[in-house]
Amino acid sequence: MDQLQLEIEAIRSQIQALRQEREQIKVDPVSPDNDSPEAIASAYRRRARELALAAAEVKGIDDAIAALEAQLKQKLAEANRLPARTRYTQLEEQVEAGRESARAHAERINQLSAELAQEIQSLKAIADDIAPSYWQVYYKPFITGFRSISVPYVRSDGDVWTIVNRVV
Repeated sequence: MDQLQLEIEAIRSQIQALRQEREQIKVDPVSPDNDSPEAIASAYRRRARELALAAAEVKGIDDAIAALEAQLKQKLAEANRLPARTRYTQLEEQVEAGRESARAHAERINQLSAELAQEIQSLKAIADDIAPSYWQVYYKPFITGFRSISVPYVRSDGDVWTIVNRVV
C-alpha cells in the first residue's frame, strides 16, 4: 500500500513539474533589429522556427501530461480497489493463522485424549482386578460408572472440524 502511494505521489509531482515547464515555454515577440525588409523577414522566419519548436515541445509536454494522468487514474483506481483486496487478504491470513493454532490445539487434545484413555483403561484394569476383594473388605464397590466413560477427540475432513466423544 505504501509503495502504491509513493508511486501516486511521484506521478503527481512529475505532472506538476511538466505543467510548470509548459508555462515557462514562451516565444519572444517579433522585434526586427532594423526596419529593412530582409531584417523583418528574417525576424518572422526566426519566430516561425521558434514557434514550431515551441509548439512541438508543448505538444510533447501535453502528451506526457496526458499519459501520466492516465497512469495516475489507473493507480488511483488500483488504490481504491486495494483496501477491499487487502481486507480480504488480511482476513484470509487471520483465518489461516487461526487454523494453524487450532490444529496445534487439536493435536494436543488428541494426544491428551489418548493418554487419558490409556490412564482410564489402566484404572479400569486395576478396578476389575481388586473389585471383588474390595467388596469383601469394605462391602461396597471400588469404582462405578465404567460403562460410559468417554474422552474428547478432534477430527477434521480438511474444512470442517468435529469434536466427538470416544468411548473408552
